Amino acid sequence: MNSSVHKTLVVQLRAGGTERCPVLAHLSYDPEDPFAVTVVFGHDGHVLARWRLDRQMLSDGLSGPVGVGDVRLRPAATGMWQELRMDFLGDHRSDGGRHHAVVFAWAPAIAAFLRETHRLVPPGQEQVPVDELLEEILSGAE
Repeated sequence: MNSSVHKTLVVQLRAGGTERCPVLAHLSYDPEDPFAVTVVFGHDGHVLARWRLDRQMLSDGLSGPVGVGDVRLRPAATGMWQELRMDFLGDHRSDGGRHHAVVFAWAPAIAAFLRETHRLVPPGQEQVPVDELLEEILSGAE
């Protein structure tokens, strides 16, 4: 049995009023951090951004709009092409606005990735080792 899930997708990035351009999205899921999916966006061997997304939010974004903070997800359709639209808000600019990037991913590929994560840790079965975390925190306080 795999101890983690990884998938690399070609997604479309739109930032700063530009047209869409293809970039790679490396998705990873580790059952040791059962609520999070890490996404690393890259192009030509360079990391453009790294985001940790809530796994349930990612799943919910496939069927309806979610998010009110720096990350907002919603389904988008272009003809028969079903996409997940991911809006990422970054640092504030000098003009008072915020950096904003939009990523469009093929929704069936995201759904397949999530199904693989659900095989490792079914929704509702996530566990966080709170006792061990508290012990680690308290042992460092001495």
